[in-house]
Amino acid sequence: MNLVLQGPQASLDSLEQLAALASPARVTRLGEHALRCEDVPFSPELKERIEAAAFAAQADACFIAAGRKLADFGLVAMDMDSTLITIECIDEIADMQGLKPQVAEITEAAMRGELDFAASLTRRVALLEGLDASALQRVYDERLRISLGGEAMLKAVQAAGLKTLLVSGGFTFFTDRLKERLGLDVTHANVLEVADGKLTGRVLGGIVDAEEKMRTVQRVCAQYGIDPQQAIVMGDGANDLKMMGIAGLSLAFRAKPVVRAQAAVALNFAGLDGLLNILQ
Repeated sequence: MNLVLQGPQASLDSLEQLAALASPARVTRLGEHALRCEDVPFSPELKERIEAAAFAAQADACFIAAGRKLADFGLVAMDMDSTLITIECIDEIADMQGLKPQVAEITEAAMRGELDFAASLTRRVALLEGLDASALQRVYDERLRISLGGEAMLKAVQAAGLKTLLVSGGFTFFTDRLKERLGLDVTHANVLEVADGKLTGRVLGGIVDAEEKMRTVQRVCAQYGIDPQQAIVMGDGANDLKMMGIAGLSLAFRAKPVVRAQAAVALNFAGLDGLLNILQ
């Protein structure tokens, strides 16, 4: 088993101290803020100890089977809000209505897995009724930012020939623009209903919940002849767990504890391009 230690705030000294805890056969420097420890004598107890020490040192500790490379995979599937991008779009839209605290509270509970996602989305969207649709463009222009390392990660996986899927419980207004901006292969999200230039407070068609996210990953894999075990799936909230569960590699990014606990690897401090160190 290999162990990748990385973090933009972590010094090489602190990473080397963490590496020493793993008793690796070899240590390879992957950059100024990343190390790969090879032939680590893995155990659940060691994993728990190193992950706790790494978190305290503001570093990520990711155990991965030796020899796994980016070329082993055919698809990268990503959640959008708080994963590929830094914001929750619905919270920022609600801010235009003066309702961000109320909506954000529901969003947070849903992401922790405490509320049914579809019901919570219906409640949140209903609060947006009457908002001028131009608010969506304002959120995109003024507040939407790609997460740290996101563009570098996408360029690398696209250069390696992997397909890219953005599947979101958010809205097509944003996924459509990100598809064009980032050259993504497939996007799938909810459609906000607009009438007379204003949001109606409703979503058109079925809601993209956890089950639909999983089905979308399966559909896109089938479309391109990719086994789901050749898919890398990344997310941050409870509604990402089902699609992450069918993947060959699941990655929790800045994720809720329930997601970190079930993901194969987690990036709490490194950017999305930390994936490249894990599969180097």
